Amino acid sequence: MPRGPRLDSPGTLHHVIIRGIEKREIVADDKDRGIFVSRMGSVALKTGTNIYA
Repeated sequence: MPRGPRLDSPGTLHHVIIRGIEKREIVADDKDRGIFVSRMGSVALKTGTNIYA
């Protein structure tokens, strides 16, 4: 049974988990991880999104 849509209102915090298909790794190495974090940071800055990690 599919779950319902998320509530999305201003100021709401979301707990986001990223997983690979079949629990596979989503980054290959430290260089790949750095690129992923850099891209995520760029998008966060452009959209005004706060990331707490």
